[in-house]
Amino acid sequence: MRVIAGECKGRPLKAVPGTNTRPTTDKIKESIFNMIGPYFDGGIGLDLYGGSGGLGLEALSRGMDHFIFIDKDQKAIHTIKENIKQCNYGEKTEVFRNDAKRALKALHKREVQFDMIFLDPPYAKQMLMKDMEEIDKLQLLSDEGSIVAEHGSDVTLPDQIESFHLIRQETYGKTTTISIFKRN
Repeated sequence: MRVIAGECKGRPLKAVPGTNTRPTTDKIKESIFNMIGPYFDGGIGLDLYGGSGGLGLEALSRGMDHFIFIDKDQKAIHTIKENIKQCNYGEKTEVFRNDAKRALKALHKREVQFDMIFLDPPYAKQMLMKDMEEIDKLQLLSDEGSIVAEHGSDVTLPDQIESFHLIRQETYGKTTTISIFKRN
């Protein structure tokens, strides 16, 4: 695993030890950023299931200003912090150990809106629709923002979830699908 493009191109990233976290492969990560970027003129992002932090760090390397990483697993939090240090993004990041629902409520209290939200929950715990409903209810996505959901290919998401509309969907191999949503 590595940062693919931008100012940290080529920097190696550590994976979370164990089998609870499934890192996004470099091939899929590159495809995601070709669909949504590939580069950015600033913005604030949220990685709600941070894992190793690879998606948010890639977005920072490609021009995002700030990223917030959330994960409930202590090993993941430790790995995210190590990878942030590897990329020298301490000033551009915040890392919190929390579950997704509590984290969304806490972010709402801060009155922050995101330009990009990554939802990449463990395949066995699909919470995508509930998370997106909560994101919409709490108005956490900016008007021009995107939600990038990575999920198992066996999961079918509707074209419309609250005020979010599916704009693109790609399947990779037999296991992984990327669904990108924007506000109507």
